[in-house]
Amino acid sequence: MIEWDPRLYKWEQIANVVAERIDSGTYPALTLISEVKLQEEFDVARVTVRKAMEALRERGLITTKPGKGSIVVPQ
Repeated sequence: MIEWDPRLYKWEQIANVVAERIDSGTYPALTLISEVKLQEEFDVARVTVRKAMEALRERGLITTKPGKGSIVVPQ
């Protein structure tokens, strides 16, 4: 369970955690990241996870394919 930093939005913190996991190899290239699993893990609303995923897409760390989900982009 994450300790939430009140100075940051939850979606920012989730995006940072997932980005760290990508950088460390926990989520290697082409790994599918489940929004539902992240929602359950962090105990947040789906919209919060989707905002985090949007931030990760903007950073170029993931891509989203319709019908496939969010996939880690090879670095």
